[in-house]
Amino acid sequence: MIWSLGGWVIRLGMIPVIGMRQENPSTCLAWLAVIFLMPWPGLILYLLLEEHGLSRPRLSRRIKRHKNFHLTNSSYLTTPNFEGCQVNPDHQTLVHLAEKHGGLPLLGSNRMKLIADTQEFIDSLTADILRSRHHVHLLFYIFRDDFTGQRVARALAEAAGRGVTCRVLADAVGSAGMFSGLGRWMQDHAVQVHSALPANPLRMRLARLDIRNHRKLAVIDGQVGYTGSQNIVDPEFGHKKAGQWHDVMTRVQGPTVRQLQSVFVEDWFYETQEMLEDPDIYPPSISEGTAAVQVVPTGPDRPTYGFQDLLIQAINSAQRKVSVVSPYFIPNEGLITALRLASARGVQVDIIVPDRSDHLLVDQASAYYCGVVLNNGGNVHLFQDGMLHAKIIAMDHSLAIVGSANFDIRSFYLNMELVSIVFDQQFSYELSMLVEDYKKNSFTAGLAWWSRRPVYKRMTEGVVKIFSPLL
Repeated sequence: MIWSLGGWVIRLGMIPVIGMRQENPSTCLAWLAVIFLMPWPGLILYLLLEEHGLSRPRLSRRIKRHKNFHLTNSSYLTTPNFEGCQVNPDHQTLVHLAEKHGGLPLLGSNRMKLIADTQEFIDSLTADILRSRHHVHLLFYIFRDDFTGQRVARALAEAAGRGVTCRVLADAVGSAGMFSGLGRWMQDHAVQVHSALPANPLRMRLARLDIRNHRKLAVIDGQVGYTGSQNIVDPEFGHKKAGQWHDVMTRVQGPTVRQLQSVFVEDWFYETQEMLEDPDIYPPSISEGTAAVQVVPTGPDRPTYGFQDLLIQAINSAQRKVSVVSPYFIPNEGLITALRLASARGVQVDIIVPDRSDHLLVDQASAYYCGVVLNNGGNVHLFQDGMLHAKIIAMDHSLAIVGSANFDIRSFYLNMELVSIVFDQQFSYELSMLVEDYKKNSFTAGLAWWSRRPVYKRMTEGVVKIFSPLL
């Protein structure tokens, strides 16, 4: 009796609490559905995962330190010779929004190399580490104690043995298990290793324990940078039935490396309280190529809707074709509307997702939204050759967005992410060819085939989609 009465007290009492604390009506309804279905477990979940952002005290400290960081490092980020790049007028609003959100301007004269093979990326990264002379900075969500992780660790130890300062920042949850083994070995070999966003519930430093630093970033000597979707992990990582993982990284040379460096320096300071003020971290920028690149760090410490606004603006500017590649496809209403309107005005919309990812519930929700895209004239391609983990938006052979952010709620609101907006015809062409290769290795799902799927699948997807704002 008391248990049942308590359940109803929770159900009714949480209606105004959730209504006041959650801005998004869809999120409110999802939480209320959880509370009404299972009030006691739902209450516990809400207390642990109640907000999209960092806790208010932690958020205030991060914003304050963020301002202090830029006051200290603003002189290093000044690159007047490479700012003021000319882009297609259709993309000027996107550039403005990206700078407003991430705080970093569009910079020209970069050389961009697309790397779509794990082995090639690790070969290139370790070679650059072994050639390093001053410093190596790595920031990755997953740094695993496996063959790949050990190979990178040995390269770092060799560089540190030559007097190169090596710093590794890895997410506390994504890289759990590495710190006591391989991490300790690296520290014994003069490599500085720290965890990002500790998730100890007893400390309650986070309002949501599942907010993670999901960025993938490397900077060597302030002259070479890497960013994209690849972690420091074997390509066979994860759910065996999902298959081998396929990722995309970019190797960057030019003025934009300074901006990648600033992202690492800020995250390093936030976790270690050490301000990296050595001028050699920011060597003089020189022209390396023709690509204009805008680095956009995103996260719950920045405007909530900023990143999704960038994606909506990018899709709205598409003239002929827009391709979205993501392992998890859970868009919100604004992004679904942008894709629907793109199809309505004759733009070819292609969604490429893995036929099976490493998260069953996410697959169910993703399938529902794929059906929405099909019903609105878009195309859905189910990748058959493993776990497609790349995060790409390719448009009109003129604009490319590559980074760590998935096309889902978690990347929009929860995680610390890093994306690059690239304006370069050659790079966009190469990325478009990669997308076509993904499509060749995919099953193209037609609307008629999709509608004939078993009823239980469609029913399951309809139920799971109710909770998609929480996934």
